[in-house]
Amino acid sequence: MLTLSDVLEALSGNRPEDDGIVITEAVIDSREAIHDSLFVALVGQNLDGHDFVSDAFKRGACLALVQRNLERDFRVLDIREGLNLESLEDVDFPFCVLIKDSLLALQQIARFWRRKLDVRVTGITGSVGKSTTKEVTAEVLSQSFTTLKNPGNLNNEIGLPLTILRLTSAHQQAVLEMGFYVAGEIDLLCDIALPHIGVVTNIGTVHAERAGSQEAIAEGKSELVRSLPDSGVAILNYDDPLVRKMAELTKARVFFYGLTPDAELWADEVEGLGLDGIRFKLHHGAESMHLRVPMIGRHSVHTALRAVAVGLMVGMGWQEIITGLRFGHTQLRLVAVRAKNGALLLDDTYNASPQSAIAAINLLEELQGRKIAVLGDMLELGPYERQGHEMVGRRAAEVVDRLIVVGERARIIANAARDAGLKATNITEVEDTQAAVVLIRNKFDSRDVVLVKGSRGMHMDNIVPSLEVYQ
Repeated sequence: MLTLSDVLEALSGNRPEDDGIVITEAVIDSREAIHDSLFVALVGQNLDGHDFVSDAFKRGACLALVQRNLERDFRVLDIREGLNLESLEDVDFPFCVLIKDSLLALQQIARFWRRKLDVRVTGITGSVGKSTTKEVTAEVLSQSFTTLKNPGNLNNEIGLPLTILRLTSAHQQAVLEMGFYVAGEIDLLCDIALPHIGVVTNIGTVHAERAGSQEAIAEGKSELVRSLPDSGVAILNYDDPLVRKMAELTKARVFFYGLTPDAELWADEVEGLGLDGIRFKLHHGAESMHLRVPMIGRHSVHTALRAVAVGLMVGMGWQEIITGLRFGHTQLRLVAVRAKNGALLLDDTYNASPQSAIAAINLLEELQGRKIAVLGDMLELGPYERQGHEMVGRRAAEVVDRLIVVGERARIIANAARDAGLKATNITEVEDTQAAVVLIRNKFDSRDVVLVKGSRGMHMDNIVPSLEVYQ
């Protein structure tokens, strides 16, 4: 377990005598502080963690990292110019450690702690499917190893270090999702986590508004495979040309997965079973087997292949790998519920990109019933905004019986669907989610399957709960 001595050594280079204080948790939200936890006071756009140090101490935190002096009369150990071991004799708990930058200090502690542990790390990045891949891969690895994964979407320069600090000497494997917004971000995460295996899912247009072109996004994601050691493995999607090209950028072994025999691990005969999962034939070398797994949507075959690839690369047997696939988390974010009027509601509103929206429409196609899609704006697409919305509109026209769009950008979806042949009478444009709720509640019945999809900024996640209230 991480100790107080570890924290001070990581920050100063000097190790005080171990005093038996074990850090139970590292948190940035004072409400999550527990007995003997470490509270990191970060300065955000809206909140300043320094205002909550007192609350963290009241909840049991033994230590707080701060980057400025506080008005309250807290005990403070100033190590901005190094640690004077003698000064520790006058410090009592709880106390603050004054450093130059709280975020950099958190990252430095995580970097130090990671290097003390004998654990194999799998890093996962890509535009779509990172979280699902993380969950299923962790479930597969946990069949043979004590495994840690990022909770939720703690995949950035704050969340990943916090996850690293949860590692103990008992862990053998860690599966870490790595997010990307700007160049250099994944480099930083890899410098902290030291991944041995790197998995790249795909390159889409998510965050293109900030990152730029698809090529720029690919360059940023490639930082993962560039960071791998000679003894590592880059697990790459053969079906995505931009990911496939990353094979040229790594000194690690390259292992391709995909839906073609050109990949080392591949699948065919893929069949979607709606909410009952998928069925496919898996191939690796001379081995082939038919599998049925409870992952929703035909696109989930790629998720399964990634998890299988990681299992194979760490030496797992087929029985353990298949058990992990069959009993892992089947779907992280899509929730299927019934509304009062009997309609089946598919809530897939965690976020949206053209790729994930099309995947959700593909799932809708597999289900029985009259198909309705409620689609909102997809944000942060940058120069791909029109192209991305048009792609979704064209695919919707091939599948849905009714289309409801929410928001200004989603009108592009409506126009593209109309141009692709969906009757104008079957398309409704609304301004906000409340109008969509009224429409679904009054117009649809038990024959209908209603997909709700859109970016979080559009508050599409309010639609299904509003309908559930009336059950």
